[in-house]
Amino acid sequence: MKKAQKIIIICILLLAIAFASAFIARKVVFFTPNTTHATLVIPKHATFDQVLDSLAKNNIVNNIKTFKIASKILKYDRYVMRGRYEIKADETNYQLIRKLRKGQRYPVTFTFNNVRTLPDFLQRTEEKFLFSTQELQKLLENENFLTSIGFTRETLPALFIPDTYQIYYDIDADEFVEKFLSIYHNFWNDKRLEQANAISLTPIEVAILASIVEEENHKEFEKPIIAGVYINRLRKGMRLQADPTVKFAVGDVTMQRILFKHLETDSPYNTYMYAGLPPGPIRLPAPSTIDSVLQYTKHNYLYMCAKEDFSGAHNFAVTLAEHERNATKYRNALNKLKIKR
Repeated sequence: MKKAQKIIIICILLLAIAFASAFIARKVVFFTPNTTHATLVIPKHATFDQVLDSLAKNNIVNNIKTFKIASKILKYDRYVMRGRYEIKADETNYQLIRKLRKGQRYPVTFTFNNVRTLPDFLQRTEEKFLFSTQELQKLLENENFLTSIGFTRETLPALFIPDTYQIYYDIDADEFVEKFLSIYHNFWNDKRLEQANAISLTPIEVAILASIVEEENHKEFEKPIIAGVYINRLRKGMRLQADPTVKFAVGDVTMQRILFKHLETDSPYNTYMYAGLPPGPIRLPAPSTIDSVLQYTKHNYLYMCAKEDFSGAHNFAVTLAEHERNATKYRNALNKLKIKR
């Protein structure tokens, strides 16, 4: 065999070996099963090295070296996407990297209703999202941040409108608040703003009044009637004298009986002591209660008192004398049952 032919044959063999090696390497690096079943959470601003660290520490990939090589070839190391990723067993590096490159925004159903305080609301977010409840609390206690979004610590409960929402799991605390700012502005559409303006109240003032109505109310049909009582009192310059605001000021919403000593609690939330609306909502009012204020029932009632049958309904009155008779009936009922607080 001539020397030239030997060289050609050797070259062909070397090329074949090179192609075979490349094929095997490609298969090992890209197409060999390399994962265990797991959930991988990648936070915002995570680096590629942090992703590698999570994969290794949690034994999510069997061969971290091949994953690293594949990531660099596919340039995933330059484009880390945050998210919550459900990883199946025996996914290849190629499949895993494709998933990670796309980003996996995981929607969470977030429902909050019948929420009294912001701490209650914060508790609803516990372990629901990638951000911690502590992060959100810290943000909502930042006066400069609240000013930037048009709220104060007192008025902040008006921002969060109870309902059911679809929110991405990997949202951060800032984006969470931005989401509810968007919801708030969508809720306060032109129609509601016009209704609020018609009763000379701002959206936040409507929410404050709605929070009192909701605490007073146990019968849905009474909401607009109760709202009408308070609007009549505001227009006449009368103190609201709303028992729920006293309970809030005292710090005990379970009280069944308001005593004279409670009325002397010096707090801007005590509407027996201070005229006008309190500085903020005493709970997170439902959309239906907000609408009951905006669409309040027009009447001449200035007073209301819980009915003596403890049905949750109220006796309404136009005059103080009529109201005193209703209040006496209610007090007698409390005394009969020996309810002292």
